[in-house]
Amino acid sequence: MTVIVRAFRPEDAPAATEVVRAALPFMVTTPEAMLWHSAHAAPASHYRLFVAERGGEIVARGEAGIAHDSTTPGQGFANVYVHPEHRRRGVGTVVLRTAEEHVADAGADTVHSWVLEGEANRSFAERRGYRSSRSAHFLRLDLADGTLPPQAPVPDGVELVPVSRWADDPRPLFALDAECTADEPGDIDAVLDDYDEWLDSTWRDPLLDHDLSVVAVADGVPAAFTAARTDGATRYGSGMTGTARAHRGRGLAKLAKNRSLHLARAAGYTEAFTGNDADNGPMLAINKWFGYEVCATEVRHVRDLG
Repeated sequence: MTVIVRAFRPEDAPAATEVVRAALPFMVTTPEAMLWHSAHAAPASHYRLFVAERGGEIVARGEAGIAHDSTTPGQGFANVYVHPEHRRRGVGTVVLRTAEEHVADAGADTVHSWVLEGEANRSFAERRGYRSSRSAHFLRLDLADGTLPPQAPVPDGVELVPVSRWADDPRPLFALDAECTADEPGDIDAVLDDYDEWLDSTWRDPLLDHDLSVVAVADGVPAAFTAARTDGATRYGSGMTGTARAHRGRGLAKLAKNRSLHLARAAGYTEAFTGNDADNGPMLAINKWFGYEVCATEVRHVRDLG
């Protein structure tokens, strides 16, 4: 059966979301979020979505673009998600080729791709010229079983508040996010220096729950935060958790995340997911303390484009 790869269209969002959920069930996403990210990506990112059809059915989704916020130019990315029922039929090959051509045309000389750990996936990447790089873990926490650690007393001078407190002026949270992002481990660095772009891509992201995302304010200044991304039903995901350099070592991020998880459970969310770089020992230790367990591992692969 012929595989047709084409540009994503708005009406594809529900089917493409189901593909991603089946291929990567640890990712929190919705059709609304997919549409938003496609429509509001920064022009410099050259972000594009693709879908693959077999017999009129959407069986894969690909994404590709340029890491425009990196200090190293020419860094592209191409991620492919194939529905498990349609693997080993050449679908991933065609989608990946299309994504690579797109980033090459956009000026990339290197392309990065996340690959789930496993012999078949690793072989797929290696046969196409990719070499393995760093890895990251997906972790899952059952919020329905009531085993969250109790909330510790908040130290004097510290207040835990939802990010909705900054609805009128989120610039202080932008500054905190930018500092934490700069220190996040990974193959590709990122610099957040465009406030308007951050408003559009992060603050207004439909997955970001402004009531469940929590900030630890120390002496009146945002010092740590955890960003909650939810599907509006049962699934909660940690977008990012970080602490300003001047306040690290005080346990503020743990306080903020614990408050957020308790709020999420009270709101009816039953599963919590997060992701950590495999070398991020401090955050992995915090998540283990909460009760998260590793449920899958991804390995980032890289290929030089000729």
